Amino acid sequence: MTSRLSRPAAKSAPTSAKPAVKPSTARPGAAAAKASIPLFSLFLLAAFAQPAAAQQQAAQGQAEEPSSWGLGVGVGVERKPYRDFDNKTRLLPLLTYESKWISLSGLSADLKLPSAGPVSFRLRARYSMEGYEASDSPFLAGMDERKDGIWLGGAAIWRNDVANLSAELLGDASGNSKGSKFRLTVDRRFQAGSFDITPRLSATRLDDKYVSYYYGVNAAEVRAGRPFYQGSSAVNLEAGLRVGYAIAPRQSVFLDLSTTKLGSSIKDSPLVDKSSQTGVRVGYLYRF
Repeated sequence: MTSRLSRPAAKSAPTSAKPAVKPSTARPGAAAAKASIPLFSLFLLAAFAQPAAAQQQAAQGQAEEPSSWGLGVGVGVERKPYRDFDNKTRLLPLLTYESKWISLSGLSADLKLPSAGPVSFRLRARYSMEGYEASDSPFLAGMDERKDGIWLGGAAIWRNDVANLSAELLGDASGNSKGSKFRLTVDRRFQAGSFDITPRLSATRLDDKYVSYYYGVNAAEVRAGRPFYQGSSAVNLEAGLRVGYAIAPRQSVFLDLSTTKLGSSIKDSPLVDKSSQTGVRVGYLYRF
């Protein structure tokens, strides 16, 4: 490597400085969005209109956050609203991973997109265990199996000092229900020593295809006391509370409680005899 010798500063002829040209910011197309498209989808489109902001962050040389991951195990019980339903206890491995571009948590996986100020955007994949088998309840005898689903879509998250607001729009990529979900959630995390407490509220709109698949009765499934039923869209309201406790610097346990008030189209189903469903989940996680 060649080192430079210090020399007296030599006077050079003045040069005319060219004014810096500001890079132009790309704008989305001028086509008007249809009224039926949720406002959230416009937020997703905005994520792809931030190339200038992303280039500016790279030029500033911001340090990349180190990745982290964890392993654990969880147990969950959910009281579903179906008649005489045999509630099952599920034992599931837990995997978490967080990096600059990837976020894994439980049954969800996110690909992080460029942010717009305090709002971050993500492409999301989620596996949901919402199906049932005819053997799960005597009342479901003669019903076809309703399968679990793989859901794909996007999410927007606004983190601020008051609370976190998130929205996600997902479609059934597995093709079972061919339905869609739109969910709005507000939550706030509180720290108290080794405890962290996170209450949440959410509203989820399920379209008619989803409701008809999981709560409907097809013509071939009609029985005495179980008439034909095809539901319309419904909105479920959920309240939840997650409590975590750090038992060691890298180890923690958690308890998650939730109750969901079902939409009228779900409560009207002949398969349902409850107006709400509840869930309890506990788990252990070790972070590396």
